[in-house]
Amino acid sequence: MKKFLLVLCIITALAGVSYAKETPEVSLVRWNSGASGNVLLTIAEKKGYFDEVGIKLEEVPATANASAMTLLSTGMVDVVSNAGTSNPLQQIAAGVDLTIFGGHMMTGAMPIIAKKGVKWEGVKDLIGKKFACNPSYFALTGAVLDLGYAKPLEALDWVVITNYNDALAAVIRGEVDYALQGTEQNYTIKNVNKDNVEIMCYMSDIMPAYSCCRMEAQTEFVKKNPVTIKLILKALLRAQSYYESHKEEAAQWHAEKIRAEKEFVEAYMFDEHYRVSADPLLKSIVRAWKILDATGFLSETAKNINIVDHVNIELYRQALKEASEEYGSEAPEFYKKMQAFFEENNTL
Repeated sequence: MKKFLLVLCIITALAGVSYAKETPEVSLVRWNSGASGNVLLTIAEKKGYFDEVGIKLEEVPATANASAMTLLSTGMVDVVSNAGTSNPLQQIAAGVDLTIFGGHMMTGAMPIIAKKGVKWEGVKDLIGKKFACNPSYFALTGAVLDLGYAKPLEALDWVVITNYNDALAAVIRGEVDYALQGTEQNYTIKNVNKDNVEIMCYMSDIMPAYSCCRMEAQTEFVKKNPVTIKLILKALLRAQSYYESHKEEAAQWHAEKIRAEKEFVEAYMFDEHYRVSADPLLKSIVRAWKILDATGFLSETAKNINIVDHVNIELYRQALKEASEEYGSEAPEFYKKMQAFFEENNTL
């Protein structure tokens, strides 16, 4: 009998802790993930992870008259995951009550390009040059601040070109010296324009774990639906685990989801600078907030806001704990790594 109980205990331990099935407060979540999509959502839907926790997603696209953040602030979507970090922070600074509770891309494989043959020795090469980049990209203004320039917006000529293809063309024509490119531009740069331009570096070379895209919702939604948020995070953690060991498959699924060629997706997804993570990244958010404030991209009301109050790491902490115990046997090293990563990136 003792041997039987011992074996039973071992089997139970190996199987992981089984939690009672929780019911989400809302079963349908309206989500905006942008034209480039969110590979973690793609996997979670494909593998049925959302179905398992009783959640369905309704994709709500942005339009010319309603950006992702407009959709969120007006209550037309519940969650946004692809609108960057500076956008939600600027909304919070302006008085919109949002809560960041997780992440999508930690770093987005965003290259800085120049004409072929240009030598690159670091951020100092941007000083005094024409750079096609919106200075609200805090990783870059932060790097200029770190060089000792108190006014990074005056240290170089920031040329705002909203379309990445137009910025690429401006480099080729010699109208600007450098240009920042979006994640989706990797295929074009590495293949179509490889004889005209070169990648100098990636934004994550300049600021590691800078926080590319966060997941946010209206604070009221998070407070009213904590189980829903936690279950979403558990599904996304499981999807991240699958992604890290099945990138070929994930690239195929995601290409089908966003109706793109597989080679287009692989051009950024297989790059080491492309890193996805469901983690909230509190430390990176606080750093971004400080840089945006120092460079004048936050409204005056930001002085009265503690950004930490708008980042919920507890629901992710619970989700990670439960996912580790329920699904840890699927990928024990992944969950161990994610726990260490959480402590490193969310302890101020």
